[in-house]
Amino acid sequence: MGFLSEALGRVAPSATVGITQKAREMARAGRDVIALSAGEPDFDTPLHVRQAAIEAMNAGKTRYTNVDGIPELKEAVAAKFRRDNGLEVTAADCFVSSGGKQIIFNALMATLNPGDEVVVPVPYWVSYPEIVRLCGAEPVFAVADASTGFKLTPEVLERAITPATKWLILNTPSNPSGAAYTADELKNLAAVLLRHEHVHILTDDIYEVLVYDGGTFATIAQVEPALQARTLTMNGVSKSHAMTGWRIGYCTGPRQLLGAMTKLQSQSTTNPSSISQWAAVAALEGPQDFLAEWREVFQNRRDLVVAGLTADTGLDCLTPEGAFYVFPSCQRLLGKTSAGGTRLATDEEFVLALLEETGVALVHGMAFGLPGHFRLSYAASNAELEEAVRRIQAFCGGIS
Repeated sequence: MGFLSEALGRVAPSATVGITQKAREMARAGRDVIALSAGEPDFDTPLHVRQAAIEAMNAGKTRYTNVDGIPELKEAVAAKFRRDNGLEVTAADCFVSSGGKQIIFNALMATLNPGDEVVVPVPYWVSYPEIVRLCGAEPVFAVADASTGFKLTPEVLERAITPATKWLILNTPSNPSGAAYTADELKNLAAVLLRHEHVHILTDDIYEVLVYDGGTFATIAQVEPALQARTLTMNGVSKSHAMTGWRIGYCTGPRQLLGAMTKLQSQSTTNPSSISQWAAVAALEGPQDFLAEWREVFQNRRDLVVAGLTADTGLDCLTPEGAFYVFPSCQRLLGKTSAGGTRLATDEEFVLALLEETGVALVHGMAFGLPGHFRLSYAASNAELEEAVRRIQAFCGGIS
């Protein structure tokens, strides 16, 4: 054990990866599994993006690039932030990495010291607190449960901030809850942050294009320009263009921070994949009309799932405003026994019993910091979702 680092000992493995891997192993063993545990669009990467990658390969664009991204992609990223988010930035204010997770890791690794604190709203994406701990700092959890629509309130944010706070991490629309902050809600949080000049904001906007019911996406540096100088606005093409495997994330933020992130990346992965970068240029500069169709498909799937999960199941499920997750409460079913004889003391035992007895793979709420819930990703076909909902209903109906 002494061979491994103390830093690694502070980090827990990803629960979403663990459940997804278990589901894959069951499927390989011949089980009928419906995996709704991973957050990955089920659409193909748009054709024009794939063609751009092929053209880049054929043109010999397969060499090392600038550490923080090719100029063409940084220009496209800056144009995207100006066009979609009202952020007046140039390519010099932008940075590209191998996925959004690397941007978060780079930013926190480049800025955190032992004793620093990072405010993380609960429920959170599983990697936020683990990256903070890996950097030697402490996550401070600010609960934003179903009573507030899974949204952080100004009062809770105010109580979480201390002199040691270095960052607040915001994620809208949210993984795992699907909660999407309105411009007014962000403005209210910004009012708190304006009083605490030592706090920087990392906003994870990776689900930006997936806001439903005619809602409008907003990001915090857009609604409060006075915060832009201490905000890192992160995004990527994984969810917006079904490019999870291409591994391209991008951001805009203070140039001093971007310089530090570049220094760190130069000694870790160096540049992102050159081919993926050229594909991302096509993604950001090419047609975006398909997004409206994708959004409609996801909204219909959301409605299908929410209706099914709240149909006399004992589950309580808010209707999310964005992303492609629902985060129901199974609290009323805990302490009981499944039809297969499993005592359901925790949300983890609930999802493991569901997987074993029905083949439906979900992720337990404790993995996201909020026990008594589970996350279901509806980035799957309608047929799969309908069958999954039927199995979940039958499972819940057999609990006594």
